[in-house]
Amino acid sequence: MDRLRNTVRPYAWGSVTAIPELLGRQPTGEPQAELWMGAHPGSPSLVDRGRGPRSLAEVISADPVRELGAEATAKFGPTLPFLLKVLAAGLPLSMQAHPTLAQARAGYADEETRRIPLDAPERNYKDANHKPELICALSEFEGLCGFRSPADAADLMASLDLPALGPLIDTLRGKPESEALSSVLATVLSMTGEGARRLVTEVAAAVAAAAPGDPTGAMAGYAFAGRTHPGDPGLIAALLLNHVILQPGDALYLGAGVPHAYLRGTGVELMANSDNVLRCGLTPKHVDVPELLRVVDFQAGRPQVLHPEPGPDGARHYPVPIDEFRLSRYTLDAETRRLPGRAPQILLCTRGTARLTAADGSTLALDRGESAFLPATGTDTALAGPGAEVFRATVTL
Repeated sequence: MDRLRNTVRPYAWGSVTAIPELLGRQPTGEPQAELWMGAHPGSPSLVDRGRGPRSLAEVISADPVRELGAEATAKFGPTLPFLLKVLAAGLPLSMQAHPTLAQARAGYADEETRRIPLDAPERNYKDANHKPELICALSEFEGLCGFRSPADAADLMASLDLPALGPLIDTLRGKPESEALSSVLATVLSMTGEGARRLVTEVAAAVAAAAPGDPTGAMAGYAFAGRTHPGDPGLIAALLLNHVILQPGDALYLGAGVPHAYLRGTGVELMANSDNVLRCGLTPKHVDVPELLRVVDFQAGRPQVLHPEPGPDGARHYPVPIDEFRLSRYTLDAETRRLPGRAPQILLCTRGTARLTAADGSTLALDRGESAFLPATGTDTALAGPGAEVFRATVTL
């Protein structure tokens, strides 16, 4: 068992207080957006096995079968296939979508061939992997997820009573679903000049004016995005997306091609080990409209909020349709739980103190905000700690 030393990413949209509170630290006054736990080369966790801190990525690379187990290595390759995060949004993140595995491999190979530096602002593909993800709310968590039906999006735009939105509304009402959504998104994200800025300003004012009378909270969410990103045409694109509010313990699974944006709140995020993002507005960063249109799945549908399902080990599991990651949540009582050791796993304590006991009798205590990597030993680990809450990230074999 390895206690993890993790990196906090200080993105501008991060909460100033949420991650410091989780870690029991004083806020620095600067945004702290994401706490990374895993072996992603961008910010790998550190472990110390008696010879000083080492990158978890290096430890796994030195002996992947020993760390990940033969089954996981054969199935996913010689790297940890998931990345666990605590995400704390104080301001809206950019709207974005993620590629399929095939799209990621092709896009990465193409950009490598064209020798686009990995840190270049126009670079889309940082690696050759897909990035499905799961977000589980620790606090009330607000976001945008997936396309509304064209008719619903048209009605929403029409309710703002802005004549300049008329052509977009006509397209949404007059074309088939996929064509309508792709056409409007392409039009909006290609807007430039003073006319575009004026329309975005009018939309921001209209959604802010409508917010007090909207019982769903959607207009307030759009207004928040508009205040945070003034003049960004992504605000109009955001009207195409469903607004959703998760309560603590609720989760969303986001597969390839699903446009989404997190607006505010704190959650545990689990994803495939990738950093591939195609942005579609609400950001000062590069938006590659042609590539985005190629990646996005223009299919409407309401977000499916996931509620955890009880498992035989006392955990509550969040079902996802892929094998690279699986998230479980333990709310501990007097009973000791047994964690199977066939696969690699990361544990994160979010409340109380959890105690781990390995088969050889060694122990490790995790306080709130602390995490541990458990290699695939093939033996069970005991988990105890009345009143503690622990999230477990692993794979499906």
